[in-house]
Amino acid sequence: MRRELDICIVGGGPAGMMAGLLFARAGLQVLVLEKHHDFLRDFRGDTVHPSTLELFHELGLLDRLLARHHNKVRQLGARIGGKNVMIADFSHLPVAAPYIALMPQWDFLDFVAEIARGYAGFTLRQSCEAIGLIEEGARVAGVRTRDGEEFRARLVLGCDGRDSHFRAGLPQTIVGAPMDVLWFRITKRAQPENETMGVFDTGRIFVLIDRGDYWQCAYVFPKGQGEAVKAEGFDRFKARVCEVGPETAAIDESVKSWDDVKLLTVTVDRLETWHRPGLLLIGDAAHAMSPIGGVGINLAIQDAVATANLLAGPMAAGEDPDPLLHRVRDRRIGAVRITQAMQKLVQDDVIAPVLAASEPLSGPPLVARLLDRIALLRRIPARVVGLGVRPEHVRSPEANGQVL
Repeated sequence: MRRELDICIVGGGPAGMMAGLLFARAGLQVLVLEKHHDFLRDFRGDTVHPSTLELFHELGLLDRLLARHHNKVRQLGARIGGKNVMIADFSHLPVAAPYIALMPQWDFLDFVAEIARGYAGFTLRQSCEAIGLIEEGARVAGVRTRDGEEFRARLVLGCDGRDSHFRAGLPQTIVGAPMDVLWFRITKRAQPENETMGVFDTGRIFVLIDRGDYWQCAYVFPKGQGEAVKAEGFDRFKARVCEVGPETAAIDESVKSWDDVKLLTVTVDRLETWHRPGLLLIGDAAHAMSPIGGVGINLAIQDAVATANLLAGPMAAGEDPDPLLHRVRDRRIGAVRITQAMQKLVQDDVIAPVLAASEPLSGPPLVARLLDRIALLRRIPARVVGLGVRPEHVRSPEANGQVL
């Protein structure tokens, strides 16, 4: 099967679906190819940051998005050496929704797909995996799927994650990470206020994300030691989790076997070139982020918005996108580099030393104590995490007669 398109998007994650919505909104013919048959998978990133919520506010969609089930995180805290401290306060950010919305990613993606389907030019094909590029001379002209279909397009947008088929041959910088993560849930009683926090103690980092009636837990351990953790035995693993504090007391009823525990291998890297003629990579396909701060999804969505801002109007006017592709990387690479540099600083100066520590932590460091004592200071990490570096705003056109 052959079909002519303006843009073929490979990958129906946050970057791909947001780009699909915005390009279809501009009146272009858009096809999103997603290899899975639905969005119901064990996504690890469910944090919708204030910067992303603000984009939906600009589109007039914020109330509809927040009608989906979510939990609001207005503050972030930590327990360091047994002492609780407050680290960040999002409530003063100059946005319509000054908090992090914890929303299952399948709900978020389903919402974006629902809105995008309101545009005649948008098509989402699920259970359809793009495995190769159609190349004509030195230019990418479309994609081939595992089932033998061909889709030709003026532009292929690669949004298929850090293991993208289309990264080959593009120069890459490896930042690295000193840790990996085991990911699982522990049931809890819902509380009026969200109690998301990180726990730092001798040789231990544990993240508790408050999802109402359960904790989404991240057990952080030194890079490449996953098999060693498992070799100690499942009972020993559960005992280590119980040592975190009273929050994890229900692990026996929540985590029955290793099947309930997922390994997240942390990768931090970036492509230094994001495009070839006819092909552009964004989101995790262009830069894999550390889970620190939960910024990966939101950075990917910022990429999608910048891409539509720079390309949708010219493409709708019939222009060749190839001479413009470098502008996406040029605009976004600074934010990526700065964010990864900040993540590396935390990895090197906080995470690696804590995981390697053998002496008991004496308590929170000076910076954490100051953040806890001076409420005004908590606005700084809130702005860094909540809005990020160079937040984008929707500037792409909306075609006449299209309504959300």
